[in-house]
Amino acid sequence: MIENLAALTTEARNPATADLDSRSTADLVRALHACDQEAVDAVGRESERIAAAIDAIALRLERGGRLFYSGAGTSGRLGVLDASECPPTYNTPPEMVQGLIAGGDHALRHPVEGAEDDETQGRRDLETHGFSANDVLVGIAASGRTPYVLGGIAYARALGALTIGLSCVAGSRLAQAAELEITPVTGPEAVTGSTRMKAGTATKLVLNMLSTGALVRLGYVYGNLMVNVQPTNAKLRDRAARIVSTVTGLETAAASTLIEQAGSVKTAIVMHQLQLDRAAAEDRLREVGGSLRRALRQ
Repeated sequence: MIENLAALTTEARNPATADLDSRSTADLVRALHACDQEAVDAVGRESERIAAAIDAIALRLERGGRLFYSGAGTSGRLGVLDASECPPTYNTPPEMVQGLIAGGDHALRHPVEGAEDDETQGRRDLETHGFSANDVLVGIAASGRTPYVLGGIAYARALGALTIGLSCVAGSRLAQAAELEITPVTGPEAVTGSTRMKAGTATKLVLNMLSTGALVRLGYVYGNLMVNVQPTNAKLRDRAARIVSTVTGLETAAASTLIEQAGSVKTAIVMHQLQLDRAAAEDRLREVGGSLRRALRQ
């Protein structure tokens, strides 16, 4: 079926920027910033849907499922970016959050013509990764009509997996195909059809919330502290010491020494706060699924 792409709001011409090329640079920047604010406001209007999606994702992850993002072009790259940031930020297993992009990893840096139009490849990529009914698929498409994404969503729903459609067009095919929808309607772009701009900004904001929110619910964050951080370089060693210092009141030098003895930030905190040795602290964390807050309550 040939669609009228010109009817999509993401393809419409924005009257507020119709003279963009004749403006002063300062005026141009102000216009682009105003468009960015529209993207932020559009995401804010989806707060309840985002919250429902976070709770649903967290439940699946807690039961051993995985979170997959699927998209093409900018949407795919943003999904891969969010997935790639979870292990270094939260020490999640690499397989817990995964990003799939039409055209494969080559498409992260190079356009792969026609890849987004292959509906069957959306299914095959999920099959390759052993996608199952226990998992979650977030299909990402600014236009809400990308065949690669729709193919993946159809396959995931047939399996009984949780499906979430993230698009920027009201009433899109993706919103209708997925079990849950998140639709920040960002409207016409500053540069007509360039959905890496407002739609891309809104998408990034939503993905930040989905992964962060789900991992907060699962205990990967204590307060607003990144307690699962792995101190693998100088910056992260300093951050880890500051986290332990903040929670325990230790000087940073003493906190660093404690982390070396404990092997991790959370174990160090439990050792100090509950006056346990490393083995006992690790056991305590294991008993509560790694949640620092629950470990310290007992």
